[in-house]
Amino acid sequence: MRETRAPSETRALRGMGRTLRRGQIWWIAYYFNGKEIRESAKSTSESDARRLLKKRLKEIHGSRFVGPQQEKLTVDDLLDALVTHLETKGAKTVDRLKSHLKPLREWFSLTRGVNVTTADVEQYVAERLKAGTVNRETGALKQALNLARKQARLTRVPYIPMLREDNARQGFFEHADFEKFVANLPDPINDIARFGYLSGWRRGEIVPLTWDAVDRLAREVRLRTSKNGQGRVLPLDGALWDLMERRWTARTIQKKDGTTKLSEFVFHRNGEPVVDFRKPWKEASKKAHVQGRLFHDLRRTAVRNMIRAGVPQSVAMSISGHKTVSMFMRYNITNASDKIDALRKTAEHLAAQPTKRQNGDVIELQGREAASR
Repeated sequence: MRETRAPSETRALRGMGRTLRRGQIWWIAYYFNGKEIRESAKSTSESDARRLLKKRLKEIHGSRFVGPQQEKLTVDDLLDALVTHLETKGAKTVDRLKSHLKPLREWFSLTRGVNVTTADVEQYVAERLKAGTVNRETGALKQALNLARKQARLTRVPYIPMLREDNARQGFFEHADFEKFVANLPDPINDIARFGYLSGWRRGEIVPLTWDAVDRLAREVRLRTSKNGQGRVLPLDGALWDLMERRWTARTIQKKDGTTKLSEFVFHRNGEPVVDFRKPWKEASKKAHVQGRLFHDLRRTAVRNMIRAGVPQSVAMSISGHKTVSMFMRYNITNASDKIDALRKTAEHLAAQPTKRQNGDVIELQGREAASR
């Protein structure tokens, strides 16, 4: 026997809204930004529908409107959307971003995006303060919320406080320290670190490197694109060429069934790209007594080493991939010994210069020239 449905009813309320009955369930309809929105009250009571409608109208007039679709979005949904967005754009740092999202997902779990407040984020930062990646984590959350607003999935986002970071680059590896450090790294992390130390390339440019970017005949690595939006070519010579030949040999992988395959990645673990190596990095740092060093310190060190070796700034920038001089100079490539050496050389230079007395008649020679006479 076919079920009979109650006739639909529509009852208007003041303020651009009305209630509707579909079967036994009451719905509401209202306007936001010139578009009609219909939402189920999920109740057989018209009074419940009226209360929900009044709530929505109050939110709209008070600029606090959320709406049913926004209420359903969780922080997990927003983070998933961010990952999808970056993958679609071809971002090279998605794998690293995913590791930064793990603590966010654990903390906020199924929290709805509209319910995230500045106080919630500040509490998260306070709990995660010891983590060296807390700014990356809150930055990812901020990026996800702003993306949702741009996509009209959220109408407002909270203020996300960020910790202040010192942009003056301080960390370096002295050569002896680096050799001791890299000797304690497992394969292929040791070669990843050495490539960064020699080239000054970014982690996100080295780790996903594939063999189709390497021209062994021309002895070059060709990076099609980078963080600054430009590609570049790295000639392979000396230690870099030896490293690449070592990786060429290591591309053969023995499978469980006794057969072999070739890895498409220059640096790999059983044919798969290396994603996270924080644990071996930390252990090697401790053994070499260079705790606190970051992978980015290799980039800073490479730039400093090139400048110390007399490489012209423009050439060093073309190797490391710095697009602007201002960004290049942020590495602050001098340390105390550099400054002492510079002051000593300046003093020696001044001591060798002739000077005039106040009367302008007698020339007095200082330094080595005076001693020679």
